[in-house]
Amino acid sequence: MKIALLCALGMSTSLLVDRIKKAAADRQIEVEVDAYSVDDMDEQLKTADVILLGPQIRYKQNELYKKAKSANTPIAIIDMKAYGIRDGEKVLDQALELLDQ
Repeated sequence: MKIALLCALGMSTSLLVDRIKKAAADRQIEVEVDAYSVDDMDEQLKTADVILLGPQIRYKQNELYKKAKSANTPIAIIDMKAYGIRDGEKVLDQALELLDQ
């Protein structure tokens, strides 16, 4: 499973990447997860199984959700509390729930 985390520059979400990878490894879930700039959205839609957005780019939600829907890629804004405390477990759960829908 490939999870793409998108934020303004790909920097703040990169802090969350390692925690998601650890949570997945602890559960023996094979996952590829990386952080990208929101400007990379079109490229990520080609390969990502799920896209999660940093809360700070919520203002672009309508535009990004339309693109994701056209590409049939699940998308959501990362829970603000989980993002703030870098809760890799909760963010991984959010990605897995999106894939199950």
